[in-house]
Amino acid sequence: MMNQDLVIRITAFVGVLVVMAIWELMAPRRRLHTSKAQRWVINLSLVGMNALLIRILPASGAFGAAIVAGQHKIGLLHQLDWPSWIEVMLAVILLDLVVYFQHVLMHAVPILWRLHMVHHSDLDFDVTTGIRFHPLEIVLSMFLKIGIVIVLGASPLAVLVFEVLLNATAMFNHSNVYIPAQVDRTLRWLVVTPDMHRIHHSVIPRETNRNFGFNLPWWDRLLGTYLDRPSKGQERMSIGLETYRNPAKLTWLRLMILPFTGSTGNYPTWHDEHHHVTAEEKAEEKKEKEDLPKRVR
Repeated sequence: MMNQDLVIRITAFVGVLVVMAIWELMAPRRRLHTSKAQRWVINLSLVGMNALLIRILPASGAFGAAIVAGQHKIGLLHQLDWPSWIEVMLAVILLDLVVYFQHVLMHAVPILWRLHMVHHSDLDFDVTTGIRFHPLEIVLSMFLKIGIVIVLGASPLAVLVFEVLLNATAMFNHSNVYIPAQVDRTLRWLVVTPDMHRIHHSVIPRETNRNFGFNLPWWDRLLGTYLDRPSKGQERMSIGLETYRNPAKLTWLRLMILPFTGSTGNYPTWHDEHHHVTAEEKAEEKKEKEDLPKRVR
C-alpha cells in the first residue's frame, strides 16, 4: 500500500509540474529577472533531496502514521461512526487548517523563520518556488503532520488526498501563469491562486505577512490575514527578501547553511510586523505626504 502511495504522489507531482511549466512558457504572468536555469537546478535539487530524506525516515511519514492509527483505532475520527467520505473531507479540511497555522508559525517564531527564509529567498516566483524548502523545514513539517494525523485519526486515503492536493496546489499557486482577472477573483473563493499567493512573496514585510494559505483561501479571509493586492501591483512588485538580492549568494550550498549563518536583516516576524516600517515603506509614506498638497490643489 505504501508503494502505491509513492507511485500516486510521484505521478501527480511530475504531471502537475510539467503542466504548470508548459503553462508558464505559453502564458507567463510576469517577466523573470534572474537565471531560470540556475534557479531550477537549485530548486529541483532541493525537492529531490527532501523526497529522499522523507523516504528514509521511519513510518513513511503521515501516510504510515495513518495506517498505524487505523490498525489501532487511534484518533478522533475513528471514534465517530460517520460515512468514510465525510471523514476524508473533514480530515483534509482540518489538515489544511493545521498547515495554515504552521505557515503562520514559520513567520512568527524567529528560529523557524530562519528555516523558512530559504523558501522566501527565491528572487523570482514560478512553479519551482513551490518546492523550494530547506530539508529541516520539511522534516519538522512531516513530524507535525504525523502528530496531527494520529490525533485526528485521519485515514490513509485522507492523507493521500491531502498530500497530493497540497503538492499540486503549492505548484499551482506559485506558478508564473496568467489568469484573467475575473477568473482569478472567482477562483480565490475556492483555491489559493498565483496572484493571491505571490503577494506573500513580496519583498515588503507587511505583504509577506499576509496570504498564508496553500490549498484553501478561507483561513486568510476568516482570520484576518488576507490581502487583495500588492501595493505596487503584480507586475511591479519585487519578489524575495530585501537582505538577499544577489543571485550569486543564493547557491545550493549557501541555502543549506542560510538558517545557521544568514542574517534575517530587519524582517519583522508576523507577531511584531505592525511595529516595524522598512526604509522602503518610510520613503513611500513620505512621498504620499508630499503629494497630498498637490492632490488637494
